[in-house]
Amino acid sequence: MNLTPAEQERYARHLSLAGFGPEAQARLKVSRVLVVGAGGLGCPALLYLAAAGVGRITIVDADRVDVSNLQRQVLYTAADAGQPKAEVAARRLRALNDLIEIVPRVERLDRANALALIGDCDVVVDGSDNFATRYLVNDACVLAGKPFVYGAIQGFAGQLSVFNWRGGPTYRCLFPEAPEPGSVPTCGEAGVLGVLPGLIGTAQATEAVKVLTGIGEPLSGRLLLWDALTMQLQTVTFAVDPRAREIRELPPESGAACGLPAAANEEISAEELRALLAGPKPPRVLDVREPAEWAAGVIAGAVTVPLGQLEREGVAALPADFAPDAPLVVVCAGGVRSLRAVRFLRGRHGFRAARSLRGGMRRW
Repeated sequence: MNLTPAEQERYARHLSLAGFGPEAQARLKVSRVLVVGAGGLGCPALLYLAAAGVGRITIVDADRVDVSNLQRQVLYTAADAGQPKAEVAARRLRALNDLIEIVPRVERLDRANALALIGDCDVVVDGSDNFATRYLVNDACVLAGKPFVYGAIQGFAGQLSVFNWRGGPTYRCLFPEAPEPGSVPTCGEAGVLGVLPGLIGTAQATEAVKVLTGIGEPLSGRLLLWDALTMQLQTVTFAVDPRAREIRELPPESGAACGLPAAANEEISAEELRALLAGPKPPRVLDVREPAEWAAGVIAGAVTVPLGQLEREGVAALPADFAPDAPLVVVCAGGVRSLRAVRFLRGRHGFRAARSLRGGMRRW
């Protein structure tokens, strides 16, 4: 495919690059990339994929811009707060490069749309922040025969790999099953160094360009581990597990963080809790977030005990006046750890009246 004069001018540094040149640029021009998540990883990946000249970029994200995103999500400004990330990102990318097509989808990737969206692209860049979506992306890519570029971040560390490339290992070859719900804190719970997603997201864009153009050696069968504090890089090799390709259908929709859906008597809404707290016999409230999270605010009167401490010490971690038969509401950031704590307290210590705040402090 011939490049237009405008494309030749814009991509001049690519065209003069030995080992890349017009052929690779023409491949990018007809390429289609699906980016799942326009958050910390998605923002830098989107910027560089658009700048590089990928012909069509589809952005799937149902979230809206929040001020707390701005520490690391570099496509947005404070003026964008409350707006859909996919639409804001599309406007920024069109301003960056008007020679390509940007398709925003303000929706969540789920079982209903995954195969159609992934089947209509050449490579997926996974910038999601939860295990349910990662396994969904993996399984849909296996079924559709598409490669995907994986990235994950937490704290000061990041991971990167390319899965399902030319029959290579899949995500399930490395991580066969999702961890127990609540066992791995999210970035919102554990924090993340703001520049880290810039490093990993840009590396994801690099791998995507390599896969699309055929240059270099994609990171297939290798997991790159990046420690931002020491700038040490480690590479772990892994092989194909044939069982990981025995996928016949997409994974079922799951509850928060791949957990089992909560039973009706295991949760309480924010509105119900407010009413109970204002009543004559308010329930006790137990906050199982980490100490750094409490600084952002706690429910008045709540007792604070991190989930890890609760699971290690059991009822010994609780005040002596916490009665197993008395109403108790457990809270965390999003309702995952609190539900785990409720099941622990009910199953191990007889707190039959314990319930989890649905949606956690975000909903509160």
